[in-house]
Amino acid sequence: MTSSPTRRLAAEVTAVRRIGDSAPHSAFTDLVRYAGSWFCAFRAARTHLSEDGVIRVLTSGDGRSWRSAAEVRWAGADLRDPRFVPRPDGRLQLLAAAATGETSKTFQTVTWISADGYDWGDPIPVGEPGVWVWRAAWHNDTMYGVGYATREPRFARLYRSGDGVDLEPWVPTLFEGGYPNESGLVFDPDGTAYCLLRRDGDDASAQLGRARPPYREWRWTDLGVQVGGPALLRLPDGRLLAGVRLLDGEVRHRDLRRRPGAGRADRTGHAALRR
Repeated sequence: MTSSPTRRLAAEVTAVRRIGDSAPHSAFTDLVRYAGSWFCAFRAARTHLSEDGVIRVLTSGDGRSWRSAAEVRWAGADLRDPRFVPRPDGRLQLLAAAATGETSKTFQTVTWISADGYDWGDPIPVGEPGVWVWRAAWHNDTMYGVGYATREPRFARLYRSGDGVDLEPWVPTLFEGGYPNESGLVFDPDGTAYCLLRRDGDDASAQLGRARPPYREWRWTDLGVQVGGPALLRLPDGRLLAGVRLLDGEVRHRDLRRRPGAGRADRTGHAALRR
């Protein structure tokens, strides 16, 4: 039986392999399988906080040999944290934040839509100024995205859209307390939504949210660990898999997996993402 591209890639990865180093600071990656190839997007700049950030998109057919697919830039803006959003119409969408200003940064979520992963066109501002739509996902014919306030008062907000561009605030205060920000978002086939939410500040433990359509009411479970850069996936067997940085004194990357009957995350990085 032929294995899937994802399984073949996982089986072949035996060591860290550098795929791009054109800038002194290359970070904040995202990865997607699209049109039979892998696409990786990341910010390329002088430093973590420099104002010259552009988005580089690399592509590979086998996960080993990579080449440039595109370089996305916006004059006068530092483009940060690109996130791919596969669309039901077959196109590929990209979300990022455009940071402007020297002493007091302002953030505007922007998006691009491509029919092939190579040609991205001009950026389109979406959402509300100062609310960073970190990640989004489609369910049926509607896109949902979780944004967070980049200034006080801090909150997370759920948006929805029929075209991926016109974002309507759907749950104005999805979560508040502990500076909620980065998130992962997935949907079960039955429509159940899950959101893995990072928090910072005094109350910094991550939260796992669950909601049924129409996604107005959410139930939250405290996972007991502080995380960064969450990415949430649904595995074919129905389990939830999250990739995060554990921020517990020794910063390291771990996967968080749902185990039946388990509770909070333990310090090895394995967690129960309970349903």
